[in-house]
Amino acid sequence: MSAPGRLRIVDADPSDPGAFAPFHEVYEAALRHGPAGEFSTVWQVEEIRASMADPDARNFRTGWIGWLPDPSGHDRAVTIGWMAGSNVDNTDLADVLVCCTPGARGHGHAAEMLAHVEEQARARGRSRLVGEVVWPYADGPGGTGSTDLAWATRQGFELALVDVQRRLSLPVPAADLDALAAEAASHHDGYALRSFSGPVPDDLVEGWAALTATLSTEAPMGDIAREQEAADVGAVRAEEALLATQGRVRVGTVALSPDGEAVAYSDLVLTIHESERAYQWGTLVLPAHRGHRLGLAVKVANLRRLQETEPQISTVVTFNADVNAPMVSVNDRLGFRPVQWMGELQKKL
Repeated sequence: MSAPGRLRIVDADPSDPGAFAPFHEVYEAALRHGPAGEFSTVWQVEEIRASMADPDARNFRTGWIGWLPDPSGHDRAVTIGWMAGSNVDNTDLADVLVCCTPGARGHGHAAEMLAHVEEQARARGRSRLVGEVVWPYADGPGGTGSTDLAWATRQGFELALVDVQRRLSLPVPAADLDALAAEAASHHDGYALRSFSGPVPDDLVEGWAALTATLSTEAPMGDIAREQEAADVGAVRAEEALLATQGRVRVGTVALSPDGEAVAYSDLVLTIHESERAYQWGTLVLPAHRGHRLGLAVKVANLRRLQETEPQISTVVTFNADVNAPMVSVNDRLGFRPVQWMGELQKKL
């Protein structure tokens, strides 16, 4: 086994595509050869590079590469670390990821990189780390048998929330969407639905900012305490600028109450780097407006918009907390099928 401390850990430089390539190579190899396998949700290299180079000071995203000398005297990248967080809210929290190439596992490289990430988190004043691991759906919600979960537990992480990755094959027949939309409409007379592709329309953006800022507290978070995010139109526009740089496009739907307030939304994001796949991001209904089938309504309308404007998309990927029964029910009715578990982990420094 390799002796600890042999790694040379350097910053991943997003401004230099060539120097950044090993970061993504380690990350992609780890995810594609890990337990996620065919269900891995790998960010493409330009998506990660753009996010790390993003000039928006509201957020930070940074990464490191761990190099190891091989017998010929040349270094090879064996592990990477990633950390991201907000400089505006939840400033005690950092999202982290540590990966190791499949052939280099079992030598302590990931633990050494994690120690470096923790040191950097403390330097930024962060006292909690949040990460994720996945395991096959057949293994059940407890993650028994998951070597990644066992490793994270040994490093001091605790399982805080269990999610399920679900996938939907497209297209969903128009008649099925019509039936679901009609069923939902009978429960929300007076509400209006607005769908769009790309940036949020100017007349909706203030309501969108206020509504989406509540996701961090209204969606199930398990044992990961979060404060509500700031409702900031500038942050919405900055995120949209980053999406454009990454080659991503948002498809969104908003439900407006009879008095014109944005009270529910759903959004999907697709990318030029994966022509066949879209990712379900947020879906939320404000508490005062629940019981009107608005969650079903916005998801159906948004899916219809996606199929009409992006017919090349053949799969939608979503993650839901296992305890979020209303949203799980909506996804089941749309035809999503569960494919794997994801554990959200937390470590208090």
